[in-house]
Amino acid sequence: MRTTVHIQNMKCEGCKNALRIKLNKVDGISNVEINIADSSVAFDYTTHNVIEGLRAELRDMGYPITGDPNSIVSKAKSYVSCALGKVSNVK
Repeated sequence: MRTTVHIQNMKCEGCKNALRIKLNKVDGISNVEINIADSSVAFDYTTHNVIEGLRAELRDMGYPITGDPNSIVSKAKSYVSCALGKVSNVK
């Protein structure tokens, strides 16, 4: 099955890279495609339980799904995730 979720706080390539690294490690998720322009993440998944796990992963990184609470803490976490994404993208 394939779905697309829209997320909050995604700003740049650093965010995209951090999300790509993290989401490619989530069991049951494959073929992850991240679009900065519309703040979306598309992916294939094996069971509906995977979606709730993904929701938690995104929230923990500071990128809650659109419609979920987006606190100042989430926004701060997104900046940390973004910075880590930028650093891990440096060759």
